[in-house]
Amino acid sequence: MLDLGKEEALRRVGAGERHLVRIAADVLTDESDGIGVTYSGFCQAALPHKRLPTDEAWVRRNEQITLMVEPGRLLRPGAAEPEMVGVPYGSRARLILLYLQTHAMRSGSREVELGRSMREWLQRMGIPHGGKSYVEVRDQAARLSTCKLTFYYAAAKGRTGFSNERIVDDGMLMLDDDGGDTRQGSLFIERVRLSESFHAALQKHPVPIWEPALRHIQNNSMALDLYVWLAYRLHVLQRPTPVRWAALHGQFGGGFKALRHFRPTFLANLRLALTTYPDARVEEEEDGLVLHPSHPPIRKLA
Repeated sequence: MLDLGKEEALRRVGAGERHLVRIAADVLTDESDGIGVTYSGFCQAALPHKRLPTDEAWVRRNEQITLMVEPGRLLRPGAAEPEMVGVPYGSRARLILLYLQTHAMRSGSREVELGRSMREWLQRMGIPHGGKSYVEVRDQAARLSTCKLTFYYAAAKGRTGFSNERIVDDGMLMLDDDGGDTRQGSLFIERVRLSESFHAALQKHPVPIWEPALRHIQNNSMALDLYVWLAYRLHVLQRPTPVRWAALHGQFGGGFKALRHFRPTFLANLRLALTTYPDARVEEEEDGLVLHPSHPPIRKLA
């Protein structure tokens, strides 16, 4: 539709679709070359979209792997007992995780700063520094830094293998001075070192993504999940591949018990993700989706 030109395309669509036309036009004319990276495992099994009880683990399954995320703990200075942090969730957690992986791959180092460098990257993604966003970013960084991941996968002869991972091996905690009372100050993590096993897995199985695309969907966790999933799947396909609704619900439908409630939300987010990945070839069918071989989202890799 954008072959018609942005203004003509806007005139031909309904009000509910005009924001998609604007996003697609912006993506097609964006000349930025920022390339991000994510681990292929996160393209197949994602984090929760909404906050869970702080002591609750998160499990996501698809046809290839199952991901379990367990919450971590932090011990506040002067406190007698550690506090449960909860598992990471939502769009902010996903963007921080993308930052950690991208920074580590660009620098070649497992050491990652969570101060100014991360703030500058998040601002490029459209997230302002300060206020509610600042609090959310600190909270999700703590959750990511302390959680434990377990990936389960099918092994030979009907067996199931598993791999325990931590995103972060160690880091440096700081405490805001709130009136000099360290028991009430706000804990935040200044820098971290990615775990050796996670860093090795990222180097072995990286999935390139285009940072300007993320900027247009930075507030939508399901659209972010769909973008990285399509970036992972489409460019390696050799033939059209159907994906049924049951599989889509299992992979992306966390928080949706009924398929009838999940389906319209999924399709709306799919259309949003597709506006940021113009070369993606995906068909909607009654039984699910058909994925077609497509160029990767970063054309220089095609």
